[in-house]
Amino acid sequence: MNPAGFDYYRAKSVDEAHRLLKAHPGAKLLAGGHSLIPLMKLRLSRPPAVVDIGKVAELSGITLKGDTLRIGALTTHAELSSSADVRKAAPALAEAAAMVGDQAVRNRGTIGGNVAHADPASDLPTVLVAADARLVAIGPSGERTIEAGKFFKGLMETALTEDEVLTTVLVPAVKAGEGTAYAKFSHPASRYAVIGAAASVTVRDGTCQSARVAVGGLVPRATRASSVESALSGQKLSAESIEKAAEKVGGDLGGDVLGDIYASADYRRAMAAVFVRRAIAAAADRAR
Repeated sequence: MNPAGFDYYRAKSVDEAHRLLKAHPGAKLLAGGHSLIPLMKLRLSRPPAVVDIGKVAELSGITLKGDTLRIGALTTHAELSSSADVRKAAPALAEAAAMVGDQAVRNRGTIGGNVAHADPASDLPTVLVAADARLVAIGPSGERTIEAGKFFKGLMETALTEDEVLTTVLVPAVKAGEGTAYAKFSHPASRYAVIGAAASVTVRDGTCQSARVAVGGLVPRATRASSVESALSGQKLSAESIEKAAEKVGGDLGGDVLGDIYASADYRRAMAAVFVRRAIAAAADRAR
């Protein structure tokens, strides 16, 4: 299908993007285009104008400084998966980026566009929530930093206002004794996550000191599995203790588990513990 008619503008800076958004209420930002354009072609999104920020240089780049990985919003999935800094500081993020779509999608799709789109079946939101990442947005009133756990509000809904531009993703670098991993049940055609699970586990002398676990593809937004985290904390990590903790994930999903013609809500709920267990086990192995 073809999209409905729209006006097209290319911004050369973040400031210009703000001006264009203000001048054209309801306009959408375009980065790599792999989230917005399909919706427009299906006419599920009909913005009166599109503001292309794909050439704004200040939104690109990956920098590891101290204990924080700073990722520009226009960084592509391919760049994330191949970056030595990302693989060192945020292994689960590099792992998840390598699982996004196919090579063409990874070469064009961006981390900023992906998280701002907030598709519940996306991979990166789940990893960022588990990593306690922060997202930096700039609007006419200035800059603000939003915790990943508070950024995703619902089905394709975020904390961004219409006149804000997501500029940077800040990810804490893994520390000694900490392991991270992402496990995914992919849709065979789209490679979206039917179920995605991300885990970060800190281990000392075989005991879990702390854990952060998030799931995606199951509910309308990437969600922390607090029951699983509590069940892991203070436990000696073994196949049995990990499996027992993973089984708690059902209590974190609530009544909003998604279902479709490929996988029903009941099937997703039943399989959630399997992928949570795999993510925790891989993270624990890396922590050791």
